[in-house]
Amino acid sequence: MRGLARKSTIAASAALLWTSVAFAQEQVGQATLIKTAVTGPSGPLAVKSPVFRDERITTSQSGLGEFLFRDGTKFAVGGGSSVVLDRFVFDDAKTFNQLTLKAARGSFRWISGKSKSQAYEIVTPAGTIGVRGTKFDFSVEETTGKTVVVLLDGAANFCGPSGCVELRRRCDVIVATPGGGVSDPSRVNRKIFQTAGSDNALPFLSGRQRLTRSFYGFASGSCGLGGQRAGINRMGPSGADRPERPKAAAGYGNSG
Repeated sequence: MRGLARKSTIAASAALLWTSVAFAQEQVGQATLIKTAVTGPSGPLAVKSPVFRDERITTSQSGLGEFLFRDGTKFAVGGGSSVVLDRFVFDDAKTFNQLTLKAARGSFRWISGKSKSQAYEIVTPAGTIGVRGTKFDFSVEETTGKTVVVLLDGAANFCGPSGCVELRRRCDVIVATPGGGVSDPSRVNRKIFQTAGSDNALPFLSGRQRLTRSFYGFASGSCGLGGQRAGINRMGPSGADRPERPKAAAGYGNSG
């Protein structure tokens, strides 16, 4: 009986360990575009590479990654960036009850998927971005943690130590610093690159990095920051110089 009890205990422990590993490795989404160097815990990522909970994604200075999450959320990571897929809880097979990302440095574009708006949360060194059915770009300066958010569509809020500010108008921007305040929303202009404290801030709006067409198409365009350099202005009726549409990631719907 004692041997049987021991075997049962070992079996139960093994089952618990397997469940924990499976949960930790549960797939959040996968890469739909990789340029130059984008890395996860197991090494370089490629198109269709899966991404998992607790995975840290980093890019080289010229790196670019596009990701499609299970609920249809699109997330782009620009050069010199680091972000952790920190926490998630599935509501069902295709939506999240909770999805939290931690952005340490770099530049990003977010386009919400099918989950409820309150399910999304993006944590930065200066505070937390709350998503409200939204498209926005944000940058985090590596040394100071200064965070810039530019709203492209929908609405969002930013909460720091001094309180919360809501973004409601397209092309409005806020600037926040760790332990400091959050600026009032105002129309973004080219001075934001100096304010952000990084030459690589907001590369998708400036045109320094171009995304595939599924990340464009909203009315706000480049918010006046990129002129003809920004990808949104390269997709006219003639179709000239259009970036290629990525192939749909298997199991995650159409990325376009």
